[in-house]
Amino acid sequence: MGKDTGFKEFTRVVEPYRKASERISDFEEIYTPHNEDHLKTQGARCMNCGVPFCQSNNGCPVYNLIPEWNDLVYKGRWKDALDRLHETNNFPEFTGRVCPAPCEGACVLGITSPAVTIKNIENAIIDRGFEEGWVVANPPDQRTDKRIAIVGSGPAGLSAAAQLNQAGHNVVVYEKDDRIGGLLMYGIPNMKLDKAVVERRVELLRNEGIEFVPNADIGRDIRIEQLIQDNDAVLLATGAGKPRDLDIPGRQGQGVHFAMEFLTYNTKSYLDSELKDGEFISAKGKNVIVIGGGDTGTDCIGTSLRHGCKSLVNFELFPQSPSDRDNNNPWPLWPNIHRIDYGHTEAKQKFG
Repeated sequence: MGKDTGFKEFTRVVEPYRKASERISDFEEIYTPHNEDHLKTQGARCMNCGVPFCQSNNGCPVYNLIPEWNDLVYKGRWKDALDRLHETNNFPEFTGRVCPAPCEGACVLGITSPAVTIKNIENAIIDRGFEEGWVVANPPDQRTDKRIAIVGSGPAGLSAAAQLNQAGHNVVVYEKDDRIGGLLMYGIPNMKLDKAVVERRVELLRNEGIEFVPNADIGRDIRIEQLIQDNDAVLLATGAGKPRDLDIPGRQGQGVHFAMEFLTYNTKSYLDSELKDGEFISAKGKNVIVIGGGDTGTDCIGTSLRHGCKSLVNFELFPQSPSDRDNNNPWPLWPNIHRIDYGHTEAKQKFG
């Protein structure tokens, strides 16, 4: 796959984010436009490895056909690359933006060199597909008489809805919030996943015949017994809505919030009024502490910076990881190495 000697000739170069000094002043996506020549070069680095571990249990959870579409991008066959990507992935525009990319941690090239920029290439393929008009609604040719209710419109609920709808079943998705998308809509900030991207895909699913019912809190607005009675099957895809709490002194103090509470209110206010309604938890002028250094933590950091926080400290449970793999963390396991995300880079830009 790719160029036979590409992994020797070319080095890994990741598509850059927008400059931290510029992006912290808005909630627009942090990504820069794709460069086709650059992506072809990166696709050329994909080796013709005998066993593509990027597709293994340590790699892509949905078993994306990564070597195939890397090779197709290298050859400039973007439409074919999109078709291969959609073979295994319902929503590559989501994963290409927010997935932590375990495929890159399992990349065979990563044994001796930096891995192929798989995530960048995936995102570029689907963005190109939408730009070219290749991604269109594809309703099923025939319908069954089966009716299926799905509770929750997050990534699991939407994926299940897409698959069941393609099988011809009549699918209705119920969402407790006012907008469809679940975690994709309210749990992930706009700068990492623009909500227009989510709404674009939801509209495609709607045009394929899926019915969406927002503001429907099952168990309150609609009885679960009624759903069971009215449908042939009910799928619960409600997500992990109950956050992990900390039983520590001061936990109930004023100004202590769960991450999802903070992020959800911010995104809703941003979508409703560009934060003009004041219906969010503002970090403006405040000394902020974020407990947790993962993806959600960096989202809270980035959001606080955009509010205009006075200071910011991030607490992480574990000691700082090494810059390279330890002997007890061999390939193809996920590399437990020191890394920072967009929010940490922005904090360094602002506070040093």
